[in-house]
Amino acid sequence: MKKNFRDISLTANDTIEDAIRKLKNPYEIVLIIDNNNLLIGTITDGDIRRALLKHIPQNEKIIQAMNHNPITCQVETKEKFLKNIFNDKNIRQIPIVDKSGCVVDIKVCNTLVEKKRFPNTVFLMAGGFGTRLQPLTNNTPKPLLKLGDKAILEIIIDGFISQGFHNFFISTHFLAQQIENYFGDGSRMGVSIEYVHEDEPLGTGGALGLLPKDIKSPIIMMNGDLITDIDFAKIMYFHNKNKNEITMCTRKYEFQVPYGVIESDDEKVTGIIEKPTKSFFVNAGIYIINPNVFNNLYGLDYLDMPDLIKQNIKLNKNVNIFPLHEYWLDIGQIDNYEKAKLEFEIIKKDK
Repeated sequence: MKKNFRDISLTANDTIEDAIRKLKNPYEIVLIIDNNNLLIGTITDGDIRRALLKHIPQNEKIIQAMNHNPITCQVETKEKFLKNIFNDKNIRQIPIVDKSGCVVDIKVCNTLVEKKRFPNTVFLMAGGFGTRLQPLTNNTPKPLLKLGDKAILEIIIDGFISQGFHNFFISTHFLAQQIENYFGDGSRMGVSIEYVHEDEPLGTGGALGLLPKDIKSPIIMMNGDLITDIDFAKIMYFHNKNKNEITMCTRKYEFQVPYGVIESDDEKVTGIIEKPTKSFFVNAGIYIINPNVFNNLYGLDYLDMPDLIKQNIKLNKNVNIFPLHEYWLDIGQIDNYEKAKLEFEIIKKDK
């Protein structure tokens, strides 16, 4: 195996958590090798998220999540044939192996290499009162609270810009003028920013009705108080690949029951589970939404996002979840805000 591929390689004894750390490489793949450096499997972002959906803990061995039969090609494989595999199999990376089964190269689909500029609108929700952050939000809207020398919403927008997004709408209500004065039309950041104002709080779903009706591509909607390092291109790829109407990002939430849980069949005790841990997926406040979902909304009535999603489920629309393993923090309470300030300073120092 070439020396440079050792940096993106693991063994079957390593963990899923190890793979998540290793995935931050230009190839966006981790090679699983045996003691003889032979390829025995691969891990991609999709494999990690499928493991999350199965509630496999991140400290489990990587063998629980890896692709045991990855598509590979031989060194002599022609480029034309490789392109056909990318298209037919809808994959993004192909390890190239020699006759012994060692990886000597990795071919990557061009869409991963090219720097993309996305036409998709980003809709940021910034109209809340920030009640749980009072008194910090008495005279300052929550999205303008600072992490280091930048406002929370500015950090969010910077993150989108770095990934190739340039069209933004911001929903405002509480202290709206401060937000509009801070960002203006977005020209100082090299992007377009427009505003939709909620005269009365409309809820996340209701605010969608204030968007222009000429939007043609799926939009990204996100709460304006989230700090995350998600690669939004991956969510968009998942959304389009699965032909979703709505993609909802989720986080895994676990809690331990502080008592022994009794299992029974009527009055007969069949078992006792001592202080079990329960695991759920919870809403992460990030969505990809097709225009037809909100083009019939007009911003006249209050509508929570969960209610809009339930409506679409009843209509048999394709609503899927995209589980997150990336950094994610909801700055909705004082404790989380203080945590975000500390972690933001650490991240800056690491850079």
